[in-house]
Amino acid sequence: MSAMSGPMFLDDDRGEPLAADPLFPRTDLDRAMDEDEGKATVELASIMTTASNPVSPGPSSPPLDQVRIQDIVPPTRPSSTPFPQPENADLRFLCRPRDTMMDLDDPEPADLPAAIPACENIGLGLNDLPAEIHECILDHLFGFRVSPKSKSSITRWGTALRHPRRKELSELSLVSRAWRILIQERLYRHIKLEATVKSLRGSFTYFAEHPHLRPHIKHIEIWFPVFQPKYGPLALSNTNTIATVTADGLTNACYILPRGNCSLEEAFYFIAETFPEVSVLTLEGGERKKAPKVRHWIGSSDPLIRVMPKIDSVRTLICKGQWNLIRGERDFEAITSALPNLEEWHGSYSKPKSKSYLTMAEVLVKPMRLKTLNLCIEGDYRRELAFPPYAVKASGKLHFCSRLACAAASPSLEHLSYTGRVCKHFFNDLAARQKDPRHTRLQSIDLTVKNCCRPLGNWNETGSGIMDMNFINAFEALVLAGIRALEKLKGVKYLRIRYVDLDSPMPPLNPYFLLQDGWCSGVWSNAIISELNRVRPSARFHELAETFGSCTLNKDGRMTFCPEFPKSRALSLKLSNYALLHTGIAIT
Repeated sequence: MSAMSGPMFLDDDRGEPLAADPLFPRTDLDRAMDEDEGKATVELASIMTTASNPVSPGPSSPPLDQVRIQDIVPPTRPSSTPFPQPENADLRFLCRPRDTMMDLDDPEPADLPAAIPACENIGLGLNDLPAEIHECILDHLFGFRVSPKSKSSITRWGTALRHPRRKELSELSLVSRAWRILIQERLYRHIKLEATVKSLRGSFTYFAEHPHLRPHIKHIEIWFPVFQPKYGPLALSNTNTIATVTADGLTNACYILPRGNCSLEEAFYFIAETFPEVSVLTLEGGERKKAPKVRHWIGSSDPLIRVMPKIDSVRTLICKGQWNLIRGERDFEAITSALPNLEEWHGSYSKPKSKSYLTMAEVLVKPMRLKTLNLCIEGDYRRELAFPPYAVKASGKLHFCSRLACAAASPSLEHLSYTGRVCKHFFNDLAARQKDPRHTRLQSIDLTVKNCCRPLGNWNETGSGIMDMNFINAFEALVLAGIRALEKLKGVKYLRIRYVDLDSPMPPLNPYFLLQDGWCSGVWSNAIISELNRVRPSARFHELAETFGSCTLNKDGRMTFCPEFPKSRALSLKLSNYALLHTGIAIT
């Protein structure tokens, strides 16, 4: 990407850049309203009170080269569409000749209102509609927006930018002044930039030429390349290696470490000076074996006196490939020093290793002012025959569950989500640190168990899975400890402990425990029921089934297990029944 052409906004999985300065012909929108005033009032009230639901986008816009009035038949939308009787509306598009051109990203032109005639029948133009109507129309076309403060903002943020018809829908910004602003907000809400000096310079130049777009950016992703191709001499006809096609012909290419990457200090300077209202920051360190660590400072050495530039508007930090970003306590302090108002931290590792646990153990004991912590150290969701060597190495130096309890006991923390190795000592230490329940704000705990820590015995006694009773017993102890901890964690209303095995012979039998809104589901035993009645007397199980299903003999004389819920989620799993699977009963 060159500085002359503006920044490259990678807005989809294919990596296609979003055009910065497309030219489109100006179009005019004229909507005829046949309903009387009373009916319009009723429909407006219905739109204002209808909940937002995602809907599929409509068909393509009419051809832009038509200069006559053309009747458009609206598509049939799903029943969840928040538009009352949309098929009765009469949409008419009035397009002007192609000689009227303007830049999509430029500020509002002075002659734009002249291109929007009022409806001849009732004297009401598009700009006279309430702002809520404009929002409903564009949400229907683009997909509904999600606030960066909402719980699902991380997964759905930037839906409009990654819309498959975004280039076509961007032409709607030429309809009216109101639509121009609303569509620009959707198109530029979420951008993704390559962390190279060349890319940041081009982006800085582009947004300096279009300053009105800067406040629209709410979520920015900075991804650091971990390799770059290096092309060798021209390939010969008798070469056995696969050749790469370039502008100069066929060459043999290999990959080397990147050379033009910027440092975190330069990236933070760019964000602080360019985007005054960005609230979500994603740093992607990359996924590659033995990937290079991201430079934090300008220069070859890490200074002890220099400080990171401040980005006061960022509330959420997302770290992907976190091992390349944070490899020690100083790395974490350098990043958080640039985000003084940080409230949410989502960190994930691409590959499991002992150093990930050891690094996070150093970081989690530090005082934090976070409200939400989402940490994923091992997310492959595969069962184990025994503890891998890296887990044995990490457990030999420290017990990670105790360090995780330090972070969970933070007075400001409200939501904790963790994926990795955990055992009952996490809840025991967490409850022991709660001296006064009134001083904790913790509301939800979500644990995805890779395996449960337990004393190392024989190599085959530390595995995981529904057919390993050692793991099932450790999982039951973890659930019991979590329920006992609720006695001091009065504010916790949501507790989920689950084990996910993608290779499970019967996925519905993967053990889990869920407490939400006073209702429980998942694994149960007499001990779990007794502790739950003591700690939370108002909590109840949806159902308490004594068996998983029926056991029968097949034609070979083997006992087979026929579950009662072959495809649905089980609401009741009695833990003693897992012993039947441990003895070798086949699952059909």
